[in-house]
Amino acid sequence: MFDLLIFVALPYVALLSLVVGSWVRYRTHAFSYSSLSTQFLEDRWLLWASAPWHAGIIVVLLGHLAAFAVPGWWTAFMATPAFLTVVESVGLLCGWMCLGGLVIFLVRRFVNARLQAVTTLADVLVVLVLMAQVGTGLAVAVNHRWGAAWAPGALGPYLHGVLTLRPDVSVLTDMPPFVKLHIASAWVLLAMFPFTRLVHVLSLPLRYITRAPQRVVWTSSRASVRFEERAATDNERRLFLRAALSAGAGVALLSMGTLDKFFKYFLKQDLTEDEQAHLLSAKLRRLKQTAEERELELERMSRDAILVAPMAELSTTRGKYFIDYQMRPALAFKDAEGLPIVISAKCTHLGCTVGQDVDAQGRILCPCHVSYFDIKTGQPNLGAPAKEALPRLGWALKDGNGKVLLVQDPSGGREGSAEPGQLATSLLYILKRYA
Repeated sequence: MFDLLIFVALPYVALLSLVVGSWVRYRTHAFSYSSLSTQFLEDRWLLWASAPWHAGIIVVLLGHLAAFAVPGWWTAFMATPAFLTVVESVGLLCGWMCLGGLVIFLVRRFVNARLQAVTTLADVLVVLVLMAQVGTGLAVAVNHRWGAAWAPGALGPYLHGVLTLRPDVSVLTDMPPFVKLHIASAWVLLAMFPFTRLVHVLSLPLRYITRAPQRVVWTSSRASVRFEERAATDNERRLFLRAALSAGAGVALLSMGTLDKFFKYFLKQDLTEDEQAHLLSAKLRRLKQTAEERELELERMSRDAILVAPMAELSTTRGKYFIDYQMRPALAFKDAEGLPIVISAKCTHLGCTVGQDVDAQGRILCPCHVSYFDIKTGQPNLGAPAKEALPRLGWALKDGNGKVLLVQDPSGGREGSAEPGQLATSLLYILKRYA
């Protein structure tokens, strides 16, 4: 229900607000269709905010537009690792430029008295929403890498469905939280668009091209201008000093709880018994994990067949993880006929472990870069970052006495047979000869 509200209802409210609100504002308040520039009130901070913000956001928006407008061409370009790395690096750099510019925009309005006088609640809200939008975009880029490759194939169907009045929320169900927040904040931003100074994006000064030249003459004397600039500078310094002192006091209060640990670390003080016990337990866990891995390796070196699970424990909707002969993760399912499906769980894109839950289309998801794989064939979905299928593993079914009932090689060829009654009580093994 919540997904329907955020990803179906909100988009249409946002698009309606964008179109109708922008038209009404232009018809009723045409002279407000601008950015209401504050450059005459303050221009030094504005330089450091406006330049990185505009340069960064233009590149980011053009990249998003190209990815979703021509997904076929874009995906073909992204298939080249060097090109993908360049695009991701440029996008990440521009994202940080945008965020830095927005921070300066926000601070500028609180440390300058003249800007405070003309700042509205909408000005602050739009900067905060923009920061949320850019921040979640950076979080996606950092935590779910190579979005330039997987985003068009994973999110394109949703956007196409919204624009064609057939939204499909199922494609967003398994998306990471940062991706969902990024999409939701974009719709919120579009809904706010007509009621903020962002409408200046739609105001193109085409008449400037054909109008007659104009000459601007200042009527104020140089002395009065210098006096006003000096007074404004002094006021800005006082406000900045207050803000710096307040921020410093806040940081000091927040860090008081960690200062003792900081000094203990550098002064080499003795650890308490609880700290020593914690360190020893952590070491013990690592040693146990290493020992378990060595036992698995020894078992796979010495045995021709490794037990995966009884067939009664396998499911058609949720896979069972195990470790194959190459010490890589693998999954075992059961098909509609009760026969095993055994595939690698190592994504063919960048090696992440795929999920074990099967969706309504018989696919499992790689959560790192959003590739869907069909469990029967192992093939990835069209447009996914992964281009190769998950390898299928050879397996054998044995009865309780160890007798081999049915064997299947990785290509799907079978030897032997098993009755339905035998399938329910048989045991699933992977075979060393197919490793």
